Amino acid sequence: MITRNSGLLLLAGLGLILVSGCQTWIPEAGITVPSPYYLKHPPQYFPPSDPFPLQKELRSLEEAQKKAMDEQRQ
Repeated sequence: MITRNSGLLLLAGLGLILVSGCQTWIPEAGITVPSPYYLKHPPQYFPPSDPFPLQKELRSLEEAQKKAMDEQRQ
């Protein structure tokens, strides 16, 4: 009887391992280790952003600064 119970326990343990996969959360580090299939996913592309996202505002500020400098020279 003990061997049958241990066999069922082993089978249940293997079933849980197969269901959960290889993704493991490590609480000490606070990270989730990825599954082995993460390399099969296509990469995401994030296009590069502008060096300064508010180009119109930057242009108007530069023009105002230039106008103020011209007025100081006169």
